[in-house]
Amino acid sequence: MLTWTLAVAPVAAAEVLQVRGPALLQVGDGNRSYAVELACVQVPPDSEPQAMAWLRQQLPRRSRVNLRPLGQREGVLLARISRLNGGVPQDLGDAMVAAGLAEAQPCFPAGETPWD
Repeated sequence: MLTWTLAVAPVAAAEVLQVRGPALLQVGDGNRSYAVELACVQVPPDSEPQAMAWLRQQLPRRSRVNLRPLGQREGVLLARISRLNGGVPQDLGDAMVAAGLAEAQPCFPAGETPWD
């Protein structure tokens, strides 16, 4: 009799490769890299330097993140992004708003669909 053993591979999270802007990351998932923008937040121009510094502090290179895609804009993935640090995942957009560095925005402005 032949018995098969199935091993479940752990889910591979994306890794932060670079913070490119106050709400823009370059992430990789092992074999590709792509730009991801924090969805549902707007960083005011006068808060951009502080927001970028905050994001770099929250997500050093190689930080593991969970992406929840909501759409795309001009080739950039829009996603809710959660830091995976062994504890409860923290949504970075919500945390940035709570820190006073960004304003919450509707995830889908009137008339838009997630993949416009």
